[in-house]
Amino acid sequence: MATREWNPLDFDIGEEEDEEGTPSPSSISPPLQYFDRDRHVAFLEMMYNLMPHHYQSQEINRLTLAFFTISGLHLLRALDRVDKDRVADWVLSFQAHPRSRAELKIGQFYGFHGSRTSQFPPDENGVSARNAGHLASTYCALAILKTVGFNLLTIDKESILISLRNLQQPDGSFMPVDVGAETDLRFVYCAAAICFMLEDWSGMDREKAKEYILKCQSYDGGFGLMPGLESHGGGTYCAVASLRLMGYIEDDLLSKTVTSSIINVPLLLDWCMQRQAIDGGFQGRANKPSDTCYAFCLEDLRGLQIH
Repeated sequence: MATREWNPLDFDIGEEEDEEGTPSPSSISPPLQYFDRDRHVAFLEMMYNLMPHHYQSQEINRLTLAFFTISGLHLLRALDRVDKDRVADWVLSFQAHPRSRAELKIGQFYGFHGSRTSQFPPDENGVSARNAGHLASTYCALAILKTVGFNLLTIDKESILISLRNLQQPDGSFMPVDVGAETDLRFVYCAAAICFMLEDWSGMDREKAKEYILKCQSYDGGFGLMPGLESHGGGTYCAVASLRLMGYIEDDLLSKTVTSSIINVPLLLDWCMQRQAIDGGFQGRANKPSDTCYAFCLEDLRGLQIH
């Protein structure tokens, strides 16, 4: 299918903008009543080639934006629009490497930086004061590489996996970096996905991670991002996906007996069904507006054979 070249005027945005330069709702044309694949592909191609000024404040998360762009083109079967080798080389340039094997034990995580901004230049002696990666950026980096067909077994996975254990906490949760960060199910999922993609589980204690996840299931069936927190669409996806990747839950759970599953599946499904709003979308929590990100999180549980 032929794709039109990118043209901002296709979006019929007028001149009216707010104080931050963002088009006001009144100046944007009504939404289309159908899915315009060509327009989506054109937008993602633009994102592949440049960063629009509205996104420049997210430069620190550049690998994450790249993940959305590459995976979006992949889902639209338009990955032929990118230079896969060039993408792989660009992603690999963000990996943090230890100077020696001994540095793998000092606490830092040698995964991938999120952008050039977090890659601090070395001092006059060639020593970098801060050379640590970020767990979420590492997940995005490996997912991009896998999407473009790069052989993940050829990268320095030993540095990633050994230092990944530095981020796991005594309760089984993970921090995204080695100091001063929160711990919740988002980073448990990132760690599980990293080990799954690298086909090596030496980077985490799965049993401890499982116990942490189970503590996050709430009385209503959903999962909070941390034990005791309100059930949340994103937390629920991270919990179930992590357990599936780690091998603790099987395909087609509903065909098994209730007692064979380590989670309360019927209660989980009931919570998920209640999250669909009257507009057809899904809300992340009770009594909240619907949002497309939660449509992904809750609908994607179908891909885990929980339906």
